[in-house]
Amino acid sequence: MVNRRELDPERSPSAAFGVLLRRLRDERGWTQDQLGEHVGCSGAHISALEIGRRPPTERLVARCDQALGARGRLVSQSQAIRQTALLEGFPEYVSREAKAVEIRLYEVGVIPGVLQTSAYVQALTARTVERGAITPEQGEERISLIDRRRSALVRTPPPLVFVVLDESCLLRPVGGPGVMEEQLEQLIEFAALPNTVLQVAPFAMGDRRPLSLPLYLLTMENRSLVSYADSAQRGRLERDPASVVPLLTAYHQLQAEALSQAASVAMIERLRKGTP
Repeated sequence: MVNRRELDPERSPSAAFGVLLRRLRDERGWTQDQLGEHVGCSGAHISALEIGRRPPTERLVARCDQALGARGRLVSQSQAIRQTALLEGFPEYVSREAKAVEIRLYEVGVIPGVLQTSAYVQALTARTVERGAITPEQGEERISLIDRRRSALVRTPPPLVFVVLDESCLLRPVGGPGVMEEQLEQLIEFAALPNTVLQVAPFAMGDRRPLSLPLYLLTMENRSLVSYADSAQRGRLERDPASVVPLLTAYHQLQAEALSQAASVAMIERLRKGTP
């Protein structure tokens, strides 16, 4: 077919949806205009969905799913697109995190999502909803996403997971003493796993700290690298080695300056017990 644009399902959740939509349409032998007639929109609209230029509405996804006999596959695929509580780039990061062979996390002020207990994430989410930053529905999406991310870490073989926590992650109270005690215990259990390394970057590092913002780094099975970093209002996914490799270097420098795992676990244990 002339001028048929190639689609990469790994590029984003929208692209993955578009690839599935096109494949199902091709299997029916329909043109974009013909599918549009069946679901009540133009062929140009179908084209925009397939190349990821327009996000699909729930109603249109349901119509396409029924018209193409997808048995819920389009509906399921579209759910990742509607992660409206998430910053740009993060849904794609999550899809790659589930396939990565090595995961490196650095967090400031909050326990990383994949290590959060249910009580911890619920307390955080409840406060965010109370502030009006997200809707209750978006809060449920966030909790569901963290559940899926946690379950993705127990695959076979499991990924190697390296975590460096800024000391502020441990000292910021979330949800009350009981929630924090359970969360700190969860960190100690995580550190004991054979495929994990947990370190704390103490405040005493001062200006020797090479990173000041949260950073997530992935090594994929083909050894390609992906990084994700966010601020309060935006996130950025990066796949260009020229941009990611310096971040990986900074992460290694951070690990070298941080406390050892044994010293980090000892600090967490003292905080859990409430001793200095």
